[in-house]
Amino acid sequence: MKRSATTFLQIVVVLLGLAALAFLLWEPQVEGVNQNATLLEIYFQDPFLALVYAGSIPFFVALYQAFLALGRVGRNEVFSPQVVKALRIIRYCALAIVGFVLVEATWILLMDNGDSDNPGVPIFLGILIIFPSIVVAVVAAMLERILQHAVELKAENDLTV
Repeated sequence: MKRSATTFLQIVVVLLGLAALAFLLWEPQVEGVNQNATLLEIYFQDPFLALVYAGSIPFFVALYQAFLALGRVGRNEVFSPQVVKALRIIRYCALAIVGFVLVEATWILLMDNGDSDNPGVPIFLGILIIFPSIVVAVVAAMLERILQHAVELKAENDLTV
């Protein structure tokens, strides 16, 4: 892959991370529940928001690993154990995101107490996050297997030469 293409993809990864961080910091302030709340009440007294922020950590770890893997791809080090390890971490992060979203959706449904007119909204929003996370986990697992096999073949060829 050309160095310019991987640099472009690294820039996209950084912009995606910055956009997600901006959204995580901005959205709680405009949420209807926090309409008259202070910043202290919004960010430090909401256990659900703490759960959401904890659930965002695997997302940022996966972005960092993708950034590192793209750097190796740009240096023509695709078939390296470090790229395989990065893909494994990305897979685990995607599965962790699924777990966090399931816990968050369950939390919303249990804490709702029948107050909401439409309890399907949190489930739908959870599906919007869970489905792409599962796709990322499956693709990362497939690429990890392929690259692991290639790394093993490369190691065998290096030993026989």
